[in-house]
Amino acid sequence: MKKILSVVVITLQLFYSVQGQELPKMRTEDKIRIKEAISISHKFGNEIWPGINDVPFVILLVTDSVEFLINHPYPSADFKLSEEDDILQTKVFYRKQQFSKAFLATFPAVNGVNCIVVGTPENTGKSSTDWIITLLHEHFHQFQYTQKDHYASVAGLNLANGDETGMWQLNYPLPYDSMPVSSQYSKYTMALSNTVSGINNKDFKKLLTQYSSERKKLIGLFKPSDYKYFSFQLWQEGIARYTEYKFLEALDDYTPSIEIAGLPDFIPFNKFREQFLKLHLGSVTALKFETEKRVCFYDIGLAEGILLDKLNPQWRSQYFASRFFVEKYAVELK
Repeated sequence: MKKILSVVVITLQLFYSVQGQELPKMRTEDKIRIKEAISISHKFGNEIWPGINDVPFVILLVTDSVEFLINHPYPSADFKLSEEDDILQTKVFYRKQQFSKAFLATFPAVNGVNCIVVGTPENTGKSSTDWIITLLHEHFHQFQYTQKDHYASVAGLNLANGDETGMWQLNYPLPYDSMPVSSQYSKYTMALSNTVSGINNKDFKKLLTQYSSERKKLIGLFKPSDYKYFSFQLWQEGIARYTEYKFLEALDDYTPSIEIAGLPDFIPFNKFREQFLKLHLGSVTALKFETEKRVCFYDIGLAEGILLDKLNPQWRSQYFASRFFVEKYAVELK
């Protein structure tokens, strides 16, 4: 009998010990950053990209030891309920960390659903403002990936060379270190930078002609498959960076929530927009093709997107109807 009682006592002690343990919880500051990004998307997203707010804003937040899943329609069995959160107005699930805590990416990370897999601002080296805008960049990728026939269209480029993992999108052997290519790339980016800088000047048409000429010369150095990859990266990653700019443009007169404005590292959106343009438009010419490689596509895509706004203000309506070649959106770029 004593033995049985001892077992019962130990079992009860273990039960109450487990019951007393606090479940992992997201930090309040991470919740309010995510809430702000979602609120901004709901307010301005459909003006920039009609339909973007129909796509679930699913986030997998990677911390030092735990991953938190937000807005996922059917989490996998390894996730447990953390809480029903009042700030995010959704259930938050958790599991042990699996992905890098420095991640800034979107892919079908949980049960085939495209998740924004992102580390905290501290672990990704971003301010709260930059982190919020990055979430909007990644949400645009969610929008891209959920378009009808997206993956079939990407496969139709025939660039994978047998790679079924999708890593070819990062590792495609574009001739970045070819001397003729890198030299002409520098001429192209200088002409692109000059054209965007002079977009409202009287010599804009002259600058545009020079830019168009240098762009055609660069494309002429590529094999057909290389040109498709170059164009695909501008379309996918470059326009995602441009989308950050469009959100910042919309936020010029936006009043952030009191909670966000109270974060010590928050930069007002209008001030951050100035920093953003200075950094990323400066990178158009500062980044070298032979060393920065694929990273270059983000900022030249931003610049080409701004240029398209000038040449064809309605070009975004063609974005999904005519995929992967941004020059198709404006006659002047051909």
